[in-house]
Amino acid sequence: MKKIQNNTMFGCLLMLACLLVKPAYSLETDSVAADFTLKSNAGKNIRLSEQRGQVVMVNFWASWCGPCRKEMPLLNDLYNKYHKLGFNLLGVNIDEDPKLAEKVLVDIPVNFPILLDSKNSVSELYGIDAMPTTVLIDRNGKVRHLHRGFKSGYELTYEQQIKALIKER
Repeated sequence: MKKIQNNTMFGCLLMLACLLVKPAYSLETDSVAADFTLKSNAGKNIRLSEQRGQVVMVNFWASWCGPCRKEMPLLNDLYNKYHKLGFNLLGVNIDEDPKLAEKVLVDIPVNFPILLDSKNSVSELYGIDAMPTTVLIDRNGKVRHLHRGFKSGYELTYEQQIKALIKER
């Protein structure tokens, strides 16, 4: 009888602990994008919440990722085409050594900001489990589209989604 009471008490305490623990951020469409601040490769701190009012693409990438390298020039084209219309692109590099990102950017220069997540704090916050991962955020800070991986042709989908989000007011 005492063993049953102890197990019941333990179960109740465990359930209470689960209710009190704040769940980790879950990257889902129609959820508010978790805010973060990262230093760019240009040395400037950039905060996601300061981008409100613009359509924002956050692209997580790594130097060792072949599809990331294929995607970057295409993303740069989208940035150049839509930036003046209220679109911003933040490339978040997850390499522990920022020099690896710089080497890639010598071969594949881009005009959009590259943010350095060398401690993987933002990629962990967002639960990134594939490279590249691309998150499209609307003007109000809501995640609207999520793409894991990259294949040729995805850039056409990105462009349609960007145009639709820019048109929203």
